Amino acid sequence: MRPLERPAFKSEASKQIYQYVERHGTAARHKTRSALALSSKDFTEELEWLTTKGYLEDDGGTLRIGLNAGSVEEHLSGDLAYTIRPARQEDFEGLVDTIRDVTADDTYVVAESIAERLLYEDAVMRHNTVESRVFFVATTDGKVIGWTHLDLPQVEKLQRTAQLTVGVREDYRTNGVGSQLLERALDWAEANGYQKVYNSVPTTNDEALAFLDSNGWDTEGVRKDHYTIDGESVDEVMMAFTFG
Repeated sequence: MRPLERPAFKSEASKQIYQYVERHGTAARHKTRSALALSSKDFTEELEWLTTKGYLEDDGGTLRIGLNAGSVEEHLSGDLAYTIRPARQEDFEGLVDTIRDVTADDTYVVAESIAERLLYEDAVMRHNTVESRVFFVATTDGKVIGWTHLDLPQVEKLQRTAQLTVGVREDYRTNGVGSQLLERALDWAEANGYQKVYNSVPTTNDEALAFLDSNGWDTEGVRKDHYTIDGESVDEVMMAFTFG
């Protein structure tokens, strides 16, 4: 399955299997069959079709959606060795904790809302007929130290524009981790046919605005008094990166 191809199923049973796995992030093969009350023969046939199409992956009995977000990249900056790779469901707690760590110090309302959505949905990656969601994480010694995320609407009129968030734990900044994460997300978006990526940041978050500006993003507009932060009205700066 191409990364952003909208799922199209050959039967109601294949649709049910896919939706169950997609909603849960990952799902054990035997639990999926039991939950859907399918016969062993029907389940095996439908799952084989889904894996052959690339809609699902079966990793030793653990099912996950086949949303290919690329390979693992190794980086070295001074004494810091870190990896950037597609996020997995197993990264869930570390990912949420990292987003909350970043947003606790810096006002980043969009990222805060992403953390809340993760907790509500209990799934890292999403890919259905309404939306797709891709995360990349930076890790060192197995710890998530940064993330970048793309929200990819499946509504036809919005399919060429994606929302991006990015953040790095304070102790790991100044090592170029944020720039590498941003580059990884932009490369993926461009390779998948996106024309523009946008990010919205309160005017009070000078560090984020300066970071995006230094990486070639443009200010497209300002929404006056869009946020209420500590009882004060704060403007929102809408920034974008356009490919080509």
